[in-house]
Amino acid sequence: MKEFLKDLNKAFENKVRLGIMSALIVNDAVDFTELKNLLGVTDGNLAGHLKYLEKHEFVDYEKTFVDKKPNTKYMVTKKGKAAFKKHIKAIEKLLK
Repeated sequence: MKEFLKDLNKAFENKVRLGIMSALIVNDAVDFTELKNLLGVTDGNLAGHLKYLEKHEFVDYEKTFVDKKPNTKYMVTKKGKAAFKKHIKAIEKLLK
């Protein structure tokens, strides 16, 4: 049991970060407002969790303007995708 517990990543233990990564894994990109509405969190809460994931290089972002309004889209990085898949596989093993 201990051998796959080491594959659990503390970055994904928080339900908001788990939700962010889940949304980004299945989409090419998701904008800030979509993520906020999907997860039901405040701007500040979401921003803090996104910064944490950015710091660990699990997500990246792109800032653009849509109808003269700023729009920030987030996407999962290759490092983030690999780490998240490893985390999910460890959970699956734990449940078996």
